[in-house]
Amino acid sequence: MRTVPFGTNDGRAPNVISGMMRISDKTDDQIRDLYTTAREAGIDFFDHADLYGFKHPGGGTHWCERRFGEALGLSAAEREQITLQTKTGIVDAEWHYDSSYTHIVSSVEDSLRALNTDYIDVLLLHRPDALVEPEEVARAFDDLESSGKVRAFGVSNHTPRQIDLLKTAVRQPLVANQVQLSVTHSTIVAQGLASNMVGEPDSLTRDGGGIVDYCRINGITLQAWSPFQKGFQDGVFFGSEDYPELNELLDRLAAKYGATPIAIATAWITRHPAAMQVVLGTTTPERVAEAAAGSDIPLTRAEWYGLISAAGHRVP
Repeated sequence: MRTVPFGTNDGRAPNVISGMMRISDKTDDQIRDLYTTAREAGIDFFDHADLYGFKHPGGGTHWCERRFGEALGLSAAEREQITLQTKTGIVDAEWHYDSSYTHIVSSVEDSLRALNTDYIDVLLLHRPDALVEPEEVARAFDDLESSGKVRAFGVSNHTPRQIDLLKTAVRQPLVANQVQLSVTHSTIVAQGLASNMVGEPDSLTRDGGGIVDYCRINGITLQAWSPFQKGFQDGVFFGSEDYPELNELLDRLAAKYGATPIAIATAWITRHPAAMQVVLGTTTPERVAEAAAGSDIPLTRAEWYGLISAAGHRVP
């Protein structure tokens, strides 16, 4: 498993991480199997959010965190071996966003209880809050850090200017920005290729001004969620009739590298020099292992460009 720079003090983290969004209906044995497979593949980084599992009957907010904590019952020694990341800021009751001091701190307290741990390694703000007050966020981050309850902080789905706004008050480094990215949902990459091309849809800036370049300049690790989805909740592109050329190329490259199309789709993201992390959403252990195999596949430049072209993005 290849690692990428993460956080400060020369920190490193695996470039493939395991997302826990879909474990709400899994048994203890299934969760343990998923966890064990990830660890054996070199993944020691697990992504959560307070919102995950809120629709599960009898579940609610923090449900997936609770299932993870209950199923694993990690010892203190094993807890130190892994990275637990969670997110906050989305409120399911009368759906809205809340990045206030009170909400951030109370959510972390609930996450700590649900995960059965004394600290969160990384806390992300889940969505940009139009009503954000950076000073409130800063006060929450300061109190959580000084109390030892959170060790590092970041954001999710934020634009460069939204990050800059937070940085007017927040003193901790923002170490990560989790954004949607797959070879088919790749506007944040493709817009750079199509710059200065009149009439090309990808030439439009949709992320506030070059989030990939911004994060590279500022030492922020990009985390790619929904790495195999066609678009937003549109299903995966593997075997999709919408992407015959892409699937033919994925199959061909999989044969060349002795891997699977899932590994190649993972490698398309990990090949990027921004040193991104791929956030897996699957709860199938075999697919976790297949994706993890893409961590080290050295796609050539021609192969990387061929994939984004086959996905429907024009390379001028």
